[in-house]
Amino acid sequence: MSKKTQPKLKEYISEDKISKRINKLANKLNKDYRDKNPIFIGILNGSFIFLADLIREIKIDCEIDFLKLSSYGDEKISSGNVTLLKDLNCEIENRHIIIVEDIVDSGLSVNFIKNLIEEHKPASLRFVTLLFKKDISKLTFKIDYIGFKIDNKFVVGYGLDFAQKYRNLKAIKVLKSTN
Repeated sequence: MSKKTQPKLKEYISEDKISKRINKLANKLNKDYRDKNPIFIGILNGSFIFLADLIREIKIDCEIDFLKLSSYGDEKISSGNVTLLKDLNCEIENRHIIIVEDIVDSGLSVNFIKNLIEEHKPASLRFVTLLFKKDISKLTFKIDYIGFKIDNKFVVGYGLDFAQKYRNLKAIKVLKSTN
């Protein structure tokens, strides 16, 4: 009979550091998008906390919508297939679009989103992510606004989950399995 592994969590990025970085990202977005009325598109479920905190710091006119994708299920490793679970409810042609992600790791989802959005001919398309795994991302384009560049660790909290758990943590933590 095997023991069920219990997760161990270690703080990786504090609540205070997250808050300060979001404020800096918002200030840059406010400057870059003044007089443009962009649409912020959050990628569910992971980005909802980041987007909520970011949008409260945005001082320009803007709109919000959401996409929901699936590529992980309940696993730590992506399946390699991206599925669109919820499409947009807004018209994005000739609009300034800002995609809000919780984390960019392999880049599979972000590449999918880029192709999906570009089909609708936006005026501009930019990406903001709270976390960016610099060593494993396979992107053919630049992420415009990055909160934190992180090592290849499995992190949870602040919207990020493992099997739909830990999203409610106020800080970002590394998830390690122990026996």
